[in-house]
Amino acid sequence: MASADPNSPPTPDARSFDGISHGYAPGGRPVTPPPVPLEKIVGDVVDNLSATAKAELALLEARGELALHGVSWTAAWGTIAACALGIAMLALAFGAILALAPHVGPFVATLIVVAVLLAIAGFAGWRAQRSYGDIRTALRRDLTNEGIDDAADA
Repeated sequence: MASADPNSPPTPDARSFDGISHGYAPGGRPVTPPPVPLEKIVGDVVDNLSATAKAELALLEARGELALHGVSWTAAWGTIAACALGIAMLALAFGAILALAPHVGPFVATLIVVAVLLAIAGFAGWRAQRSYGDIRTALRRDLTNEGIDDAADA
């Protein structure tokens, strides 16, 4: 039984596409934008690359300033620590000489303390040299040792 009401939905046999958009504007075909000129596209790419390069340079500059800040404070506190260690080593040396002097005499006590301190200094120098070699290896351009990589290695 079909309804006589004109506002009723159409029957399945009668298809209506009145309310469905097919990509067209109600007043006809939409206006397509004009094609973008190649010069404009190339200009945008160059601007983007320029902005990227500037951002990378700003990042490198900021990293360099951060490294400089870290190095300066490390050097300052390292100097203070080295001075304190030097004073402590002097006190230790004087104390060792004063402790050994009654048993072996002042001259032999001084020689013993100097010999022990030279042994400690030699060991520390050897360790520093090995650490320096690690730094050179880390900063080497040619990690495979297939060729000469630094002017200092030549």
